[in-house]
Amino acid sequence: MDITSIALLRWYLEAGVDEVVGETPVNHYSSSKKSENITCKIKDVFNELKNNEKERDSIRSITSTASALAAQCTTLDSLRAAVTSFEGCPLRTNAANTVFADGTPTAPVMVIGEAPGVEEDRQGLPFVGPSGHLLDQMLESIGLERRRNCYITNVVPWRPPGNRKPTPVEVSIVLPFLERHITLAAPQILLLVGGLAASAVLPGHEGIMRVRGKWFEYSVGLARPIPAIATFHPAYLMRAPAQKRLAWHDMLALEIRLTQIS
Repeated sequence: MDITSIALLRWYLEAGVDEVVGETPVNHYSSSKKSENITCKIKDVFNELKNNEKERDSIRSITSTASALAAQCTTLDSLRAAVTSFEGCPLRTNAANTVFADGTPTAPVMVIGEAPGVEEDRQGLPFVGPSGHLLDQMLESIGLERRRNCYITNVVPWRPPGNRKPTPVEVSIVLPFLERHITLAAPQILLLVGGLAASAVLPGHEGIMRVRGKWFEYSVGLARPIPAIATFHPAYLMRAPAQKRLAWHDMLALEIRLTQIS
């Protein structure tokens, strides 16, 4: 249902309208049951509209709380504590650990993935499973190591059930923490790994195929924008090894940019 239709239904509701007239005449004396069905359907739409509004209000409230908590954090340690204690995201309930970050916080490159998997949830660290090993190899190919000059995190700090993709609502709830994370880490370059990471950090640029290998500027809450580049998620590359050629070009572009900065 589009925005115009929702606005019209809301106006009908406030005006006390609970029935509609169809496009063809109906004999209500002989079709009273059909008329009742129409009335019931209209009321169902109104009830659904009310429920959706309540849900949106709840999400806005939770996101506002996350924003306030994130804004109070002045160090990465305080942000880690805030994220770990945050109870506004349902994903936290079933997760074994909060996966905050790994690597060198002062590193020039900050890698942002999507969400923890099984092994990441178990160890409480990002990219430590099979896809993490491939990511390490990709980074090492251009001289980056998480223990020396690379810092790694995820958009969502808790593992979604069944390793499913985080929903837009889940991403919106935790996004204030990620934005504060970037501000406090203050990297020179952002490497966005996977489509979800790219869409979360670069809103308005949809589709990893369209954005990968291109340079963008991230500037949320910053006095100076940070160059950002996206590439394929290692898990995808494991399923589609032919795309490693493009991922290699992305890493070379990152290496060149690092050389220019240093």
